[in-house]
Amino acid sequence: QVQLVESGGGLVQAGGSLRLSCAASRLTFSRYAMGWFRQAPGKEREFVAAINWSGGSTYYADSVKGRFTISRDNAKNTVYLQMNSLKPEDTAVYYCAAKFSPLSSRYYTGGHDYDYWGQGTQATVSS
Repeated sequence: QVQLVESGGGLVQAGGSLRLSCAASRLTFSRYAMGWFRQAPGKEREFVAAINWSGGSTYYADSVKGRFTISRDNAKNTVYLQMNSLKPEDTAVYYCAAKFSPLSSRYYTGGHDYDYWGQGTQATVSS
């Protein structure tokens, strides 16, 4: 079945950076829009960033705009989340998700929109 495997999480000090990766397998990656979500302890899952199939359209939550960058490499079946200027409130488990959306400029911000999810990677930002 479809697999999405996140990596790149870890512990970093406030102001630092992390680069998350999500490697997809058993799907035609270029036919999928991708998204990143996060869930902090005791909080609901929230949208972080999204990208369409080609990488030509992206969208960010206000809380990360200007600090995070989503990108993708369709040749490597991988989507990335570059996280800069990290804050303690960015501490969460980060999940990637895939939505079948071939040849569309659309990106998706609702968790219910997505077809597949990864297991998550923990990112912890210390103050």
